[in-house]
Amino acid sequence: MGLVKMTSIFLLLVGIISQSGAVLDANYYEKTCPQAENIINQAVRKAAANDPKVPARILRMFFHDCFIRGCDASVLLDSTANNKAEKDGPPNLSLAAFYVIDAAKKNLEESCPKTVSCADVLAIAARDVVALSGGPKWSVAKGRKDGRISTANDTVNLPAPSFNTTQLIQSFSQRGLSAKDLVALSGGHTLGFSHCSSFESRLRNFSSAHGSDPTIEPQFAAALKSRCPKPNSDRNAGQFLDSTSSVFDNDYYRRIVAGKGVFGSDQSLMADYRTRWIVEAFARDQGLFFWEFAASMVRLGNVGVVENGEVRSNCRVVN
Repeated sequence: MGLVKMTSIFLLLVGIISQSGAVLDANYYEKTCPQAENIINQAVRKAAANDPKVPARILRMFFHDCFIRGCDASVLLDSTANNKAEKDGPPNLSLAAFYVIDAAKKNLEESCPKTVSCADVLAIAARDVVALSGGPKWSVAKGRKDGRISTANDTVNLPAPSFNTTQLIQSFSQRGLSAKDLVALSGGHTLGFSHCSSFESRLRNFSSAHGSDPTIEPQFAAALKSRCPKPNSDRNAGQFLDSTSSVFDNDYYRRIVAGKGVFGSDQSLMADYRTRWIVEAFARDQGLFFWEFAASMVRLGNVGVVENGEVRSNCRVVN
């Protein structure tokens, strides 16, 4: 199991078939734009050097893209006079760092016009921010096309931070992802931050029997209440989702085991027998988590891939 212990993990996927039947290939741009991944990586590194929040924001953007209409870059499209796009749906209003994808795409268009899709840019950037933060690295299969539809109403289908494990498993299953994928991909919260609004319902008047969610460790609940007082005039108040927020590691799972999951959805993974054993395994073994996270990111990147889209020249607008 020496490979599992490595911090840099390469899944060599030369050709895979997505759930929709579209063929993706790790070497898709080898002849048409061989420098594509380097161009994207440079844009990601430059942005992350100037803003430490960039890795978490890009990773979250990729999740939110794939969970709506599949990995088709629909989350990147701007709203128009006649259409409110995904990025303006309530769960996506806190998405940020779109400029990073814009910068990478601009440089790609200068080197390889009309060649690299925005969907592939986002998938590669998501891989790069994980590796840049100390997490695993994997080979990204490419060949996604960009979708032409983006609707804010579709964002109601995103899993909410208040979901229990049954709801989460159902949501992931609808996208062809397993309970293990659910737990592994939740580990992306190792780079996350949440505003109080996403978890404050757990802190006060939780139920007729409990003031706070009883699954929260009491001292941690008190700390969260201090960060999120009532009333609260600080719109930026919130909590990092683990104690090493700029490092991709397994601290997120160790905190869940200790009753210090910030979201109800996170902590529910420890309470459900279907997922508890996976949480405990990842908490014990960071190498195992890295391996499974990389594999789950590959599977997530295959969700909803289609061949009849386009390659946008500008990721914010359809051609």
